[in-house]
Amino acid sequence: MKKKSNSKIKKNKSKKIAVKHKLVSRTWGSIKKIKIGHIKYMALKIGIAVFALVFLIGFYLIAIQSSVRENSFYNVQHGSSISSVAGQLKNDSFINSKNLFKVSILLMGGKIQSGQYEIAPGYSVWRIAKMMRGGDIASVSVVIPEGLTVKQIKNLLMETPTLTGSVNCDKTVKPVKPEEIKPVCNLKEGDLFPDTYRVARGTGRLDVLELSRKKMESIRVGWENSGRSMPAPLKSWTEVVTLASIIQKETPKDSEMPTVASVYLNRLRKKMKLQADPTVVYVITHGLGDMQGHGLFSKHLKIKSPYNTYMNYGLPPAPIANVGRSAIAAVLNPADTSYLFFVADGQGGHKFARSYQEHMKNQVDWREIKKALQAKK
Repeated sequence: MKKKSNSKIKKNKSKKIAVKHKLVSRTWGSIKKIKIGHIKYMALKIGIAVFALVFLIGFYLIAIQSSVRENSFYNVQHGSSISSVAGQLKNDSFINSKNLFKVSILLMGGKIQSGQYEIAPGYSVWRIAKMMRGGDIASVSVVIPEGLTVKQIKNLLMETPTLTGSVNCDKTVKPVKPEEIKPVCNLKEGDLFPDTYRVARGTGRLDVLELSRKKMESIRVGWENSGRSMPAPLKSWTEVVTLASIIQKETPKDSEMPTVASVYLNRLRKKMKLQADPTVVYVITHGLGDMQGHGLFSKHLKIKSPYNTYMNYGLPPAPIANVGRSAIAAVLNPADTSYLFFVADGQGGHKFARSYQEHMKNQVDWREIKKALQAKK
């Protein structure tokens, strides 16, 4: 009886082992099938991705890429429709498909901003659309040097091709009241602040002048609100700017300006004539402020004009140029000196003197330097 039972047990074990082997082989087969299927699926995905990438690159190169060969500019007028801009871009060969441009704009919100845009070779429709949607307009730097007169600044702006319009207001449009006249339409020396202005390409020249005027106005207001006093005998901001304009024309060296300011302030306190050559130049050139290579002679110093500081005491009635921050700072914070005279030193600066005798010696030195310089030419 025991032997039979043992044989049965062995048979049952064998059957169980066989069943396990079958299950394992079936499971392994299923796993192998799953792995193969997964590999095929991944391969299919990679293939589709590669195909899509190749298609997009090809589509970009053929249909989306701009065909311009050099940096060009396109101006979107205020109120222009997306359709009209798309058509014009297509006609001017900035894009190859106006429909793609319109779709791109719609996907970004359906609006474009006016202004002048710079389009470089290879720009895509999407990039051009993004620029116009975001108002990424082309910009330029307008440099207004220190020491120029209003006339010179206006001439400079007229010679700047990236700007538009006139430097003068339309005289045919008359204001109803005198107070309605815009300040930029009646500029005087000292109203403008020389600086580098970053503006949109195509900005009106009058708008640039207004930016410069407003900056000078903000400097004036800032000073007046500071509560700080000005050096005697100056009594107003206009007088500060007037003296600063003379200093601006006398020396190109910012480091020398406080010393030059001290000379003129000392002369004003002693009731001496300023005898500043730039004021005479302003008269001779009728406000241009540039002798254009011509010399200044003793006969010029006798010209009758309220601006001639060789003939009149005190400051001229108004500034003779537009001044920068350094010249203004020099007047408001002059050097503490007892100098009353100065003359050129032949190296771009000046020699200063406390007495007339010392000044005469410096003038003799300057004449010798001039002779030496002329001999080298």
